[in-house]
Formats: sequence, C-alpha cells, structure tokens
Amino acid sequence: MVSDANRLIDLERYPIHRDGAERAAVLAQVRADLARDGCAVVKGFLTPEGIAALTAEAEGVADQGHKSFSRTNPYFTQDDPGLPEDDPRRQFYDRSNAFIPADNFTRDGPLRAVHDFDGFDDFIRDCLEEEKFYRYADPLADVIVNMAETGPGFPWHFDTNNFTVTLAIQNAEGGGAFEYAAGIREGDENFDEVARVLNGTSDRVTVLNLEPGDLQLFRGRYSLHRVAPLTGERPRYVAIFSYVEEPDMVGAPERTKQLYGRTLPIHHERAGQRADEYID
Repeated sequence: MVSDANRLIDLERYPIHRDGAERAAVLAQVRADLARDGCAVVKGFLTPEGIAALTAEAEGVADQGHKSFSRTNPYFTQDDPGLPEDDPRRQFYDRSNAFIPADNFTRDGPLRAVHDFDGFDDFIRDCLEEEKFYRYADPLADVIVNMAETGPGFPWHFDTNNFTVTLAIQNAEGGGAFEYAAGIREGDENFDEVARVLNGTSDRVTVLNLEPGDLQLFRGRYSLHRVAPLTGERPRYVAIFSYVEEPDMVGAPERTKQLYGRTLPIHHERAGQRADEYID
C-alpha cells in the first residue's frame, strides 16, 4: 500500500510544503471562499494514486466502522417535552452512518501519511487564518473515515469541532451531496433560521457535490449541514481531519459513544472542558 505523501498529494499543482507564488495563490482562493461562506474546496488535492491508496485502506478496515441507525436532532440531544413541538431541538430524523475510528489507521498508512505530511497542518492553519489552532486530541477522532451506505445519510447537524477538514475518497453510486447553511449560528443559536432549514423553507442552503480527491475545509461548528440520502451498493468514503481552538480537546462521552460505539478513559476525564457554550 502506498504511504509516500509525495505520491499521494498532487504537490505539483498544490505545493503546500513550500513558500512561493503558487502556494500563496491557493491560500488566497481558499481564504476568499471561507470568508464568503465558511466552506472551501481544493479540487483534485489527491493524485489518482492517492485516491486508490486511501480507498484501499478504508476498505481494509471498513468492518471496524461503528454503524448506527437512530433518530437524532441537529444537536444530538435528548427530546425536551418542555419545548414547543416545532422547536428544532425537537425535530428528529433517521440517521444511518458509520465512522471508522482513528485508532484503526496505522502510523505508516496512507491516511496518516497525508495528515502527517510536512506542511499539511501549516497549510490548513494558514488557510483558516487561525492563531489558536490545534489538532483534535481525541484518539478516536483526530483522523477518521466516514462510511455511508444506501439510506438516509447523515441528517442536519452541527460539528463538535470548530474546523473540519475532509478528503473525498469514494462517492456512492447516487446521492450523497453535501448541503450546508453557512454560519447559521455564528454568534447565537438562531433557532428560527435553523427551523427554516429543517422544514425546507430557508434560502441559505448550498448544495455541493464533491469528487474523489477533493480537499474540503469547513467551519461546521457554526454551519448547519448534512449528507443527503445515498443510493446504490458502493459506499461513500470521506476522510475527516479535525482541528480545534484549544489544546487537549476531546469529544463529549455521550456523543463519542453515539458516533464510535465506545469511549476511552480520556473522554470521561476531560468531559465538560469546552471552549464555548453552544449545544452540541
């Protein structure tokens, strides 16, 4: 299995590891897109060889993915009968998904070769223009693969992490578009507009069709988003690299259990240590 990042990343097109006009041009475009709506896509970031290597690695550990079939609201919280029936916190949707936890990807495998490539973190930080920038310290979630098969996909939700970086690896045969309402709760929860997204009356939703090899940067902590329902036999694989604003952050125990099927002692030791007070 190829694990040489120089063969996995299209460094001729995107020389992220060295300063110069080409890197500066990529940064300028990404920053402009992020400023516009909190989402940027670097097309064809992976080489064809890279796409093949990451696909093979994902397929090799697909049986370790935690599959879940449940009904969730956008905040992954329990129902609260004390709220009005039309409150977005009381809107629940079918979810079928699977996350392959980070501890299934070896240090010498292609996924971590991309993540650990000299210059990758610096490039992401420079794209986001964040002074407070740390790798997610969660040993189950710092770099994972989302595996989605035929079904309702991943319904509307907000991310736990402030920044999410993804690599599209393999698309399903049909469906699976990425849909998002940019910055919908930047500053406050904005429940009224969240409700409009959920009931299909909002004009703030963007539909994005990613292709294998595309790198996406997304501010999912503040933007409501979903993966639309999928069809066909082929699973959708997307690698997820997570970054946060504070060091040593890990997922909340309840949500970690929901997403990965298990928790580790570190999740309970650091429970409640968050940099903001948004509902998860």
